[in-house]
Amino acid sequence: MNYIIFGGSGFIGTHLIHMLENECVKAGDHIYALDIVMPGEEGLVPEIAEKNDGIEYIRLDVRKPIRFEFSPTPEDIIFNFAAVHRTPGHEDKEYFETNIRGAENVTAFAEKHGIHKILFTSSIAPYGAAEELKTEDTLPTPNTPYGISKLVAEKIHIGWCEKETCKELTILRPGIVYGKGEHGNMTRLYKGIKGHYYFYAGRKDTIKACVYVKELVQFMKNRIIDNSFPGYDIINCTFEPAYTIEQICEAMKSATGMKNRVPMINGKLLMGVARVVGPLGGKKVGIHPDRVKKLMVSTNICGKKLAGMDYRFHYSLEESFADWYKDCNEEGLF
Repeated sequence: MNYIIFGGSGFIGTHLIHMLENECVKAGDHIYALDIVMPGEEGLVPEIAEKNDGIEYIRLDVRKPIRFEFSPTPEDIIFNFAAVHRTPGHEDKEYFETNIRGAENVTAFAEKHGIHKILFTSSIAPYGAAEELKTEDTLPTPNTPYGISKLVAEKIHIGWCEKETCKELTILRPGIVYGKGEHGNMTRLYKGIKGHYYFYAGRKDTIKACVYVKELVQFMKNRIIDNSFPGYDIINCTFEPAYTIEQICEAMKSATGMKNRVPMINGKLLMGVARVVGPLGGKKVGIHPDRVKKLMVSTNICGKKLAGMDYRFHYSLEESFADWYKDCNEEGLF
């Protein structure tokens, strides 16, 4: 069979490949990692950033019709991780060009080659920014170009699935995905605490739904490789219940041996500083108006559906940070 991974050189893609090689791939199986960048070009996960034996890396842009040589089998699976996702960081049109056009081209590729299984990583961004608890049945109200593009991409995948009863589609909406090679929110949080420049932005009870990347790829294996679920399903991927920013900070400190106290700062004052510092390069350390605003609003995502499925988490919050720290030779979180 073929494991076809769009966005295969990215953060989640590299961890999925690592898991597939260790736990899933049998003689005669092939892994195709398709991406606009190749391993190692953007500081990806070090130990799996090199081109590994048995994996075919193909430079490919999902914004264009997808063509590459392979031999389809009835068991083939597509993992679609290809996306423009950093917020802030891109022009509005870039989210739509890649995330929507990419969904169209990936599903057209699946249709052309008779592939019936797709796992698509969406986002919690389609829910929009609000304090209320969101379940999979909550009406999406995205308020960013990224969230809008991801919701449209979900609908494109669902349209593909509904054409035939034999098709299987899993749409995952992960919270903050963290682990080695993330270079995102959790990495900035660790650096901010360690460097004494992270502050609680007006409150400590902001809820931040999150999931460890190794947990996420293990659930992917359980869901679409080890089982069969005709039709489509949307699943929030996060700890249940979701943790507050204070709980996350304390678990991170405990797992990495940090003793630093995290102070509270007035939210309006911090936003004012961000508006001044952001344009001068504050984005590098997270002092940017958009990021400060994200710190002050909960991502209150319900994980009860996942918790009620035939899957058991391998890591607690603190254990996940400890495992990440171990992967980094206990030199930090990066």
